[in-house]
Amino acid sequence: MNTFLWIVVVLVALILGLIGGFFMARKYMEKYLKDNPPINKDQLRAMMLQMGQKPSTKKLNQMMNSMKAHSK
Repeated sequence: MNTFLWIVVVLVALILGLIGGFFMARKYMEKYLKDNPPINKDQLRAMMLQMGQKPSTKKLNQMMNSMKAHSK
């Protein structure tokens, strides 16, 4: 009976650890994305200017749409 009790305790601890780890990781990622949002049009425009390109609105929209499609 003592061995059965240890097995139950280990399984319960494992399940609680997995659930707790999932929610902690989820909260961390939400905070990370809030602090460091994905690239936006202004950042893309600045990158293109640094590379020596003149960004038009059409080109920016095309690049944003291709990035969105690629991320899915």
